[in-house]
Amino acid sequence: MKWDLFINGQWKEATQYKALYSPFSGDKIADVGYANEVDTEAAIQAAESAAEKMAKLPAHKRSAILDKVAHQIEARKEELAQLLASEAAKPLKTARGEIARTIQTYKFAAMEASRIHGETIPLDAAPGGEGRIAFTIRKPLGVVAAITPFNFPFNLVAHKVGPAIAAGNSVVLKPADQTPISSLVLAEIFQEAGLPDGALNIIPGLGSVVGEMLVCDSRVKAVSFTGSPAVGIAIKNKAGLKRVTLELGSNSGLIIDQTYDISDELIDRCVIGAFSYSGQVCISIQRIYVHEDKYEEFITKFKIKVEKLVIGDPFDETTDISALIHEKEVNRMQMWVDLAVSRGAQVIIGGKAHNSRIFKPTILTNVASDEPVSCEEVFGPIVTVSPFGKLEQAIEEVNHSRFGLQAGIYTNDIHSAMQAAVQLEVGGVMINDFPTFRVDNMPYGGVKESGFGREGVQYAVEEMTEIKLITINLK
Repeated sequence: MKWDLFINGQWKEATQYKALYSPFSGDKIADVGYANEVDTEAAIQAAESAAEKMAKLPAHKRSAILDKVAHQIEARKEELAQLLASEAAKPLKTARGEIARTIQTYKFAAMEASRIHGETIPLDAAPGGEGRIAFTIRKPLGVVAAITPFNFPFNLVAHKVGPAIAAGNSVVLKPADQTPISSLVLAEIFQEAGLPDGALNIIPGLGSVVGEMLVCDSRVKAVSFTGSPAVGIAIKNKAGLKRVTLELGSNSGLIIDQTYDISDELIDRCVIGAFSYSGQVCISIQRIYVHEDKYEEFITKFKIKVEKLVIGDPFDETTDISALIHEKEVNRMQMWVDLAVSRGAQVIIGGKAHNSRIFKPTILTNVASDEPVSCEEVFGPIVTVSPFGKLEQAIEEVNHSRFGLQAGIYTNDIHSAMQAAVQLEVGGVMINDFPTFRVDNMPYGGVKESGFGREGVQYAVEEMTEIKLITINLK
């Protein structure tokens, strides 16, 4: 199958096509068009031309378009889950969960489109403000560039495209190299929903070409990026006065104190948090700190549950763990584990590649805090477990990181819960839950090298609009 570029409401042939292969089987999936400078210019121009039309589109029409998108995805949910299993090697049961969340995200965007509002300002609170009233309105920025990752190619696209359309912007979308089809299928979905031509342009391509032009072009008023810290920092440095929202890396930590029972439910949450989609989740649990009184019990139960995970074909209904997105990631996993073991780390389970495309679910203990499996973002099925004596020590270990996206703590002590809530240096603290918790209407984002700005539909709409102040002199 061959996929072209989608620009100004039309499918456009590219001058270059790249073969897309399944991460699991290595079989060819399709040939996908790659945009060059001319294509990118055309997409930006189309979006700029559509921006005025989008800004004038009434809120009820923007809301209706997004609601229709949600309903069409619902009608095609099994087909789209199968696509995720094919191009992302996401196990079907996990893929279906992503599609369900994607539907919800577009529904939230539809709701937010109809409740974008400002506020009144009491000008007479200041001397000289008497006899005047003031209010604010929110206006769309114009052209929004959305640069998205491979790991949630439907829902993380929805978190950029949904709020942008809700706010009355137009969009140029550059999807991840490995998962472009999940974005390209949106072209026909949005067209059928009634989105004006040019309001959504989808152009796979090299970051050094498409990404660079989107970030540097003055017609693009905002960039929303999810990806690596190195690329995100470079984007922020080049973007000038553009609005920039960055969702970057993490090595999320979870604390389990002595007051919390090591129940089956807790263990199940830890297994899901650490190994869902082979750990290729920004808020995947990477570091677990367990009070020394509960440590041995936790390790024993955790290992038993991880041993039951099924490794295999993403199209198999029973599969829990499948291929990493690239074979080079398997090699990196092996290198990092071997390095940690050479410095005294112990492998409780896993520690080896299953084959050239799959890395076994791995639990490591006695890992030095400066090992890559601890201090870098693994983005794979590897978790470290360490004991602690005092809560302050565990909080310090979680904070000893250049990342700060989300963290979790399980405790039955309200004082410990509030201490963690205040002292953990992250964008979100999950009390009695894992750091992998996310629903799609909550503010989501991090501190330090984990990002800049917030997603979550309402909060993304705020990032993608400008406040305009209007005053009226009644004298």
